[in-house]
Amino acid sequence: MSALECDDVNDERDIQVADGPRGDNDPLARVAELPGVRESVEEARAAVDRMYRHRILRRRGPEVSAESALRGARASAALEGAEFPLEQVRSGSVGDPIVQGALRASAEVGRAGSTWRTAPRQVLARLHSLAAAGSAPDDCLGRPRSTASVADPWGVGPAPSPPEVSVRLDALADLLSGSTKTPALLLAAVVHAELVVLRPFGTADAMVARAAERLTLVERGLDPKSLVAVEVGHLALRATYSDALVGYLSGTASGLSLWVRHCADAVIVGARETLAICEALQRG
Repeated sequence: MSALECDDVNDERDIQVADGPRGDNDPLARVAELPGVRESVEEARAAVDRMYRHRILRRRGPEVSAESALRGARASAALEGAEFPLEQVRSGSVGDPIVQGALRASAEVGRAGSTWRTAPRQVLARLHSLAAAGSAPDDCLGRPRSTASVADPWGVGPAPSPPEVSVRLDALADLLSGSTKTPALLLAAVVHAELVVLRPFGTADAMVARAAERLTLVERGLDPKSLVAVEVGHLALRATYSDALVGYLSGTASGLSLWVRHCADAVIVGARETLAICEALQRG
């Protein structure tokens, strides 16, 4: 059974990504209607819209995107325990393999483009190959794990078996390549959580998950220029990151709402970080 389930008022548990779309029924439609979800999604979109109106983006948008990607990569590595000052990362003097992997995965977000919709599993393999290089054996890079024994760095419990992982990755790929009308933020939140919970590669899974979340925000139109440093938001909210993931895994209405709200808050913090970048560039 998929982790993406929700109890309704009759205590039925029937929202399952693994089932895929049933007829015209979007599998995430009911999640979008959970208490607090719509409001969180709208608040995050408003924060992104405000950020996109900054005048500096008319002239220096690519610079802002590049700085956002750098800060996002640094934050993603920090969440994995490799925390270095931003200026050291910027200078290229940090050789830590986790930091280097985060930087490579961040750069790939800008290149993956529409492939994320047409071949998401291929993109995930590529992201893992880049994120885990230097931290995992070469023959494991980009390859789904073959064992159920895998670390649990975020305290979400035992990992699903490899066959279950394959089924659920196929369901996630179908969702990404399908015609879901789910808001970009909600879809990105599900992608992020599923990849952390599934741990499909057994190494660097959370870094891949955060890169995939950002890529979803870009490709689904919430942040088409990849300006929002959402990873910075997750770092700022790291005290509640694990609890929110466990909430997602519970499949309850309150747990799913908690995770979506966490991701919405991360986007809001990430948009503020980008506004700070814009202001710094404007001041010269």
